[in-house]
Amino acid sequence: MSQVLFYALGGLQEDGKNLYCIEVDKKIYILDAGSKIPSGDLHGVDLIVPNINHLIANKDRVVGLFLTHAHDEHIGSVYQIIKAINPKIYASNFTMMVLKDKLEKDGVTYNPENLITVKSRSTLDLGSIKVRFFELAHNIPDCCGIDIQTADGNIIYTGNYNFDQNAKVDYAAMFRNLAVFSKERVLLLLTESLGATNASNRGTILEFKTRMNSILTSSPGRVIFSLYSSDILRIQQIINIAIDNHKKIALIGKKTQRLLAKAIELGYLNIPEKYNVNLRYIDDSNANNDKDLVVLVTGERHEPFFMLQRMSKKIDRLIHMEPTDTVIVLTNPILGTEKMSARTLDIIYKVTSQVYTFKPDLLPPVNASREEVKEMINILKPKYIIPVIGEYRHLYACAVVADCVGYSKNNTLIMDAGDIAEFVNGKYVGITGSVEVGEVMLDGKAFGDIGDIVMRDRELLAKDGVVIISANINPKSKKVVVGPEIVSKGFMFDSDELNITAKIKQSFATVSENYLTQKFINWSEFKNDLRSEVASIIFKTTKRSPIIIPVLISTDTDMMK
Repeated sequence: MSQVLFYALGGLQEDGKNLYCIEVDKKIYILDAGSKIPSGDLHGVDLIVPNINHLIANKDRVVGLFLTHAHDEHIGSVYQIIKAINPKIYASNFTMMVLKDKLEKDGVTYNPENLITVKSRSTLDLGSIKVRFFELAHNIPDCCGIDIQTADGNIIYTGNYNFDQNAKVDYAAMFRNLAVFSKERVLLLLTESLGATNASNRGTILEFKTRMNSILTSSPGRVIFSLYSSDILRIQQIINIAIDNHKKIALIGKKTQRLLAKAIELGYLNIPEKYNVNLRYIDDSNANNDKDLVVLVTGERHEPFFMLQRMSKKIDRLIHMEPTDTVIVLTNPILGTEKMSARTLDIIYKVTSQVYTFKPDLLPPVNASREEVKEMINILKPKYIIPVIGEYRHLYACAVVADCVGYSKNNTLIMDAGDIAEFVNGKYVGITGSVEVGEVMLDGKAFGDIGDIVMRDRELLAKDGVVIISANINPKSKKVVVGPEIVSKGFMFDSDELNITAKIKQSFATVSENYLTQKFINWSEFKNDLRSEVASIIFKTTKRSPIIIPVLISTDTDMMK
């Protein structure tokens, strides 16, 4: 009996944190290990990664980690995998170079022998199982799909892809590989879903170039583009269009954006030297305001918006935005940046009215559209389909596409993270179990989960602030030496509520009397009772619940003499 299991530790019914597992005869093959951008209500959280306790508990069964491409949604939690189980990791050249750079930047120690670079058309013989990489188009170099060859048929994971024929991909080889997989039989297709809600193909590169050429030729001054640094294909397209219009190019962010620096170093991003301009800091003799200059403002998440705001306010060291400038915003807001994006546009419009924004459906494709998903299904003809990489609406849209080409609900599975889909002898038998899943929230360089308690405290701090009651107490004489002093941060006492301070001090005196008359002071219970009493007084008076922090300092005045 042959058995295949599929489950996800992230990436199902969410955007990001992609981590999928295939088990073949008890051996675990990990597909991608990504991170997710936190929403705005997660105060101070820098990154969210999957809970990998299941992999840690079963690390002896892990064959390896196989990566599709270098976006953070797919490699952002690799360091976590390395620190926990240190498996062999397989990736294409560009993906591996970006991964190594990220690991070195974060100070993660790794065994170089475990990081194995593979070609975009490679076959790995891993005992009874072969794993094949095949080239796919996306907006980042060396993007690959992954095929796990089993006795019951191929299991194909596409990662992110599209069929944009302007990408630097050998389409003949790509379709030949897909045809070979189809001929060998495809048991299971794990196809991306993010673009499945798009009813038709997005704008073509020809339409994009036409719009950009029109703007560049009619602009009276500099043209400033904002782009995400991960969108390397589009950055190169803008560079090519600028060159066609005989414009000089200044790429801002190439030193701070390590992904771009690596792309330039490896030749995946090319700016001819005669068009490349290295801007100097603005001073009395230099304004960097050449009318034939195209400025590419690049960054991650909020960074392009932040830099545009600095330019608009004339506090940037390289560019001061002027009324003659044209601004083209190609950074559609992502989770957590919606407000900043809107605010940035307002600030820019105060300087120049020549501002262009583009809806996603007017831009060349990044993720597979509905028709491209349909094309992938029709080429591979899988027995079963599991939509991956997307929120529930994306997974559902992908299932609708499968239904359009003849796949019933019994052959298309919409799953949740942690569900285990079991296939026995090439037949789906159902969701037969579950594994532990969850989110680990990271703050700065802390590798551990900051936890629900910390997040609750941050939420309370952001909502109601904090009140600190401090006092110095002599443990020998059992008397209050100094205080109590009351300090509030993020919490204001209204003018008609000044009596709260008196009530808090009275409460402090009452609680203190109870503990200072005992033989030994129980400092922990003292603080807890004081916190409870003060919280009750503030809530009754203001209907607010700030964090209460009692600071009781044991002060021996005899030792201070």
